[in-house]
Amino acid sequence: MASTVTSESARTPVSSRPGYGRLLRTRGVWAFLLPGFAARQPFAMLTISIVLLVQHTTGSYGTAGAVAAATGVSMALFAPLTGRLADRHGQRAVLLPGVVVHSLAGLSLTALALADAPLWALFAAAVPTGASVPQVGPMVRARWGVKLQGSPLMTTAAAFESVTDELTFVFGPLLATALCTAVDPAAGLLTEAALTLVGGLLFAAQRGSQPSVGVGGHARVKHASALSVPGVRVLIVAFLGIGAVFGGMQVSLAAFSESIGEPGLNGVLYGTFAAGNMLSGIVCGAIAWKVAPRRRLVIGYAALALAASGLWAAQSVVVLAGVGLLVGMCIAPTLITGYTLVDGLVPAGARTEAFTWLTGAVALGQAAAVTIAGQLEDRFWDGAGFLVPMGGTLLALATLLALRSRLVPPVVNRTVARGVGHRVPVTVD
Repeated sequence: MASTVTSESARTPVSSRPGYGRLLRTRGVWAFLLPGFAARQPFAMLTISIVLLVQHTTGSYGTAGAVAAATGVSMALFAPLTGRLADRHGQRAVLLPGVVVHSLAGLSLTALALADAPLWALFAAAVPTGASVPQVGPMVRARWGVKLQGSPLMTTAAAFESVTDELTFVFGPLLATALCTAVDPAAGLLTEAALTLVGGLLFAAQRGSQPSVGVGGHARVKHASALSVPGVRVLIVAFLGIGAVFGGMQVSLAAFSESIGEPGLNGVLYGTFAAGNMLSGIVCGAIAWKVAPRRRLVIGYAALALAASGLWAAQSVVVLAGVGLLVGMCIAPTLITGYTLVDGLVPAGARTEAFTWLTGAVALGQAAAVTIAGQLEDRFWDGAGFLVPMGGTLLALATLLALRSRLVPPVVNRTVARGVGHRVPVTVD
């Protein structure tokens, strides 16, 4: 029995690994993929929209970063709670009030910023704006599980979702930057609120694809927190470093573009960074990897830290675009590998929560980064904010190297979850 499982698991990824085309032909998936893509934009648009709006009204990147950070911190703190509530009460029950609250909070923040409201008022509006960001990415991943039911396509679906996440970071910041610089400083946040409402309501309307509540084995493990898994805590630190790259890049690229008198270049530079991110994600998801995920994560993260360490030294648009492209190319494989490791580390009933912890870690790292980078840009030289991606990734890499042994799934977890002597899949991993 064990040898049969071994041969099948070894044969599927190499010779008959399902592709993206077959995955996207799965019946009914486009009904939740399209609105889900629109509803994901808040995570990619929100921070840069707030930074550009508040910096325009206050003249300070430090203040703009602090307000954006308040949004990111509240998002990070409430994301796991949203995941648990969705598991317990259903995605629709969480999404419907959530998207309404988020849209209203975003409109309030916009109005207060345009009215030159005091800083405390901006913070008061930023907290509910971040706390109510819909966690659509983890919800879409859960819906893939319902559609595929353990099919070999699940591996392809995990890669596809990571690529989709990267795609939002191409279009989201580009759209927000273009709207804020070419239309109106408030246009980015207003569009983000509208996309959240429309996309979230359409996504919530797809009842047939959402996971059932409290079914089978999930009812027994739904109270076990994904945070209790040591490997998840290590991945959270790694994703904090990735968030530091996103936040540091957003503030520092905007400051660099303004310092040379070409604010419109911000969108081009960030788009170059995001394009590298997306393209490497597509390639990474299409490869049948033979290197173990844990090793891939360490190698990829080392490359990311090395590339991010060169940002502060870039003194021209061309060099900065080239280094930014390289940084972006290193992010997607790291994210995809981290999400892949969750499948082996976390029981099925806690994976939605685990994904929200990782999403929240990116948001928290981004929040800290925009705050620190904004202060550095205000107090020191132009480009000082680029020290934040370097520092964040180096600290996360040191943690990852020290605790990488915790990313190996325990044999006992596999045995209990599968009910068979699955020592072989651990070895393959």
